[in-house]
Amino acid sequence: MSLHTLTLHELHGKLKKREVSSVEVTESVFRRISATEDKLHSYITLCRDKAIAEAKQADERLGKGGESSPLLGIPLALKDIFLTQGVLTTCASKILGNFVPPYDGTAVRKLKEAGAVAVGKTNMDEFAMGSSTENSAIAITHNPWKLDRVPGGSSGGSAAAVAADQCIAALGTDTGGSIRQPAACCGIVGLKPTYGRVSRYGIIAFASSLDQVGPMTKNVTDCALMLEAVAGYDPSDSTSVNAPVPAYASFLNGDAKGLRVGIPKEYFIPGMQPEVEQAVKEAIRVLEKNGIRIEKVSLPHTEYAVAVYYIIATAEASSNLARYDGMKYGYRALARDLTETYTRSREQGFGAEVKRRIMLGTYALSAGYYDAYYLKAQRVRTLVKKDFEAAFRKCDAIITPTAPTTAFKIGEKTQDPLQMYLSDIFTISANLAGLPAISVPCGFDAEGLPIGMQIIGRHFDEATILRLAFAYEQATEWHKKKPLLDHG
Repeated sequence: MSLHTLTLHELHGKLKKREVSSVEVTESVFRRISATEDKLHSYITLCRDKAIAEAKQADERLGKGGESSPLLGIPLALKDIFLTQGVLTTCASKILGNFVPPYDGTAVRKLKEAGAVAVGKTNMDEFAMGSSTENSAIAITHNPWKLDRVPGGSSGGSAAAVAADQCIAALGTDTGGSIRQPAACCGIVGLKPTYGRVSRYGIIAFASSLDQVGPMTKNVTDCALMLEAVAGYDPSDSTSVNAPVPAYASFLNGDAKGLRVGIPKEYFIPGMQPEVEQAVKEAIRVLEKNGIRIEKVSLPHTEYAVAVYYIIATAEASSNLARYDGMKYGYRALARDLTETYTRSREQGFGAEVKRRIMLGTYALSAGYYDAYYLKAQRVRTLVKKDFEAAFRKCDAIITPTAPTTAFKIGEKTQDPLQMYLSDIFTISANLAGLPAISVPCGFDAEGLPIGMQIIGRHFDEATILRLAFAYEQATEWHKKKPLLDHG
């Protein structure tokens, strides 16, 4: 038995019964990383010695008996956007290439309190700006299903690591689809919670009104357990909502009977990959057999979502990234004076995509253009949110494809930013409205690449989308398939 191939809840059962130790599981994960990392480049930083020490501490806690967290002794990976005390945290950038945080972010602290073992920091698009993990200043991560394909982004390293069993589960962040889209590309489960459900304190900001922390796992049960561990109110985050955190795993009974599911016509569009449309429609039929009721709904402002997102997100990014000036921390270029230090540090420290988004955002916020672009985008954002509110008067959840295509070839879209941006066309609206959404595997295309189905729920109703996702998972076998890692 290869311990690294097991799920979080399977390992929890074995650890609790003392059939295996956390050290054994952690060593199995590191052996898997050693065997596959040269093909995938999922990680930026590995923390082997620290992880083994944490595993030994977990084994001591397990040895004392009593109730234990489902995450106790479980090796997890963290996107390199999470502040981790004493561990290099680069955000896959040159400008933060030497940054070691003095404290843990809230999500990391909660995982540590639960007894999880941090394996390392995963690769990502620089400052989470991208849909393919090709914008990393460190390396390009490869999709474990087909090595010449992208893993999606920006949480591509986390998605590839989970899919390839280089960790048992991982945390990512989602600004416009950066958990769900790579989850779909890599054939795993990825959940973006409601905005405010999980603290953003201690994640490096991209777009503050859109960013959200979420789990990336091998199946829906693990996703529910991870969400329980990191969700909850945090006074350190002014956008955190003080609301009870349900026992999400208790909703996973395999029964979706009676749930009303909306199917929006705007998400089945010309130009999307036919295999994706077929797989999602077949998944809907599977759920119909399980007892769901289909409702036709309309989200008429969906066509404006990408434009709105790239105005709001870049505007917030231009503000958030102003702190990287070569003075306080991170990369500092050699220069003759203060102004030149600012200029050269940013010119040399930021990658091309980050510079592009800073310039777009600065333009949208500039005098004479604020009303025409940023303010108008915020108004349309409200219309997108109202579309969902109207739809949810008729249904309990909404089902769509996660992405319009399966994973594309590395380098295929790097010269065409607009085509790259359209990779998130089906995920962006949930971020604009602050809604929870999950991606689950629902099939494969002719080349053996995974396809994802997205389920969107009402605000703070993660329980329903997890219940629906679990019911579908129990009726199918897609989540059990593994990449071979011997092609590419």
